[in-house]
Amino acid sequence: MSDRTEKILRPFEENKAYMEDRISSGIEANRKGLARLVFVDKDGNPVTNVHVEVRQKTHDFRFGANCFMIDELETDDKNAEYKERFKELFNLATIPFYWCDLEPEQGKPRFSKDSPKIYRRPAPDLCLEFCDENGIEPKLHCLNYDQWTPLWVKDEPQTVKKYLDKRMKEIAEHYADRIPGMEVINETLCPKLSKESFRQGTRFFEDPDIVEWSFEHARKYLPSTELIINEATEFIWGGGFHYNRSPYYMQIQRALGREASIDTIGMQYHMFYRAEDEEKMTAQFYNPYNLYAVMDQYADFGKPLQVTEITIPAYSKEEEDEELQAEIIRNLYRIWFSHPNMEAAIYWNVVDGYAAFAPQGDMSFGENYYHGALLRFDMTPKPAYYALKKLIHEEWNTSLSLDSGARTSVDMKGFYGEYELQITAQGKTVTKSFHLEKENSTNNKWMIRI
Repeated sequence: MSDRTEKILRPFEENKAYMEDRISSGIEANRKGLARLVFVDKDGNPVTNVHVEVRQKTHDFRFGANCFMIDELETDDKNAEYKERFKELFNLATIPFYWCDLEPEQGKPRFSKDSPKIYRRPAPDLCLEFCDENGIEPKLHCLNYDQWTPLWVKDEPQTVKKYLDKRMKEIAEHYADRIPGMEVINETLCPKLSKESFRQGTRFFEDPDIVEWSFEHARKYLPSTELIINEATEFIWGGGFHYNRSPYYMQIQRALGREASIDTIGMQYHMFYRAEDEEKMTAQFYNPYNLYAVMDQYADFGKPLQVTEITIPAYSKEEEDEELQAEIIRNLYRIWFSHPNMEAAIYWNVVDGYAAFAPQGDMSFGENYYHGALLRFDMTPKPAYYALKKLIHEEWNTSLSLDSGARTSVDMKGFYGEYELQITAQGKTVTKSFHLEKENSTNNKWMIRI
């Protein structure tokens, strides 16, 4: 083990006993439930001597990534591989709805899949087609993100509000019944961007009621949609978090106190720190005590939490660097998965070399510098990809063989999600399905007709 690996993993190792105890107890208590399967024949008579093969098909917990590169890669083979790897691993996709790219020309939104292409901004209909075909839950990102306000929107607060309201109404008309979750407002606390293709922000984002207004108007058009607030890493997990107070925490506290319709709290986790600052950064961000303390404090709001945007750097293609990235991801996902309020962990870029603010394939520039994706530029999976795959589809997946014997039922414990049952009794085999739900964990009794 190199000095670098030892230093970066030190926060996990020094707090290993605490971390492993919270992980094991948390997963057992929060991600698994009991079910009783009761067997009867077509007339409702009890059936004994039943053999059941139980196979979990899906997770209720959301494991996702952004799908910004759907059909955006330079060859058909790479595009096909991207889709295969995505659906192999994830059950949620973050879909780009950045205003300046979705509606670059006023009144002509790029909803349809045959819309003119914009890099890293596939049309919503194209993304939704992929999601529908593969049983992937879509999530909209995002309704209101100041720096991505189109330049044709004049910088006058009432004008911005007028067009934002129109944008929300149009999106709801097209997608309210197809997208169950939406990030309503994003990064209100971040410094303004300065880049040729973006504006530096509008005066509307300086309005103290920006959060409340955004959620009020989103709820007006999206009464049944999960409405999510989202903020950048340093304002949540960073050194500015003290005693249950951070800028983001206090923003949410104020908004909820004014009855803002926030359903879910989004928490980014981009480790966008230069390699020379890595050790100092990890002492804070990879400390299990700190991670649980932050989640515990935000859980006091009584809302579900999502880790919405995850980037863990490898910094290079060297074997040890990629293995270190995988180990960090494995520890972090286990911590997040174990917390009772966490409902999703969403990685950001799937493939290296296609990150924001960087020339395609240039790994020395912009966000590409971090080598933070799960696949290399040539589409080969990194150790991090396999680490996640093992967690999601092996360690956190339930497969059982059960026999009722003289009883008319069997009891099982498994991870929450959809299950397929292959049942053999009375000389025949049938296939059934059921959903083991956390919400019904005290009454998961299923009558199975054979």
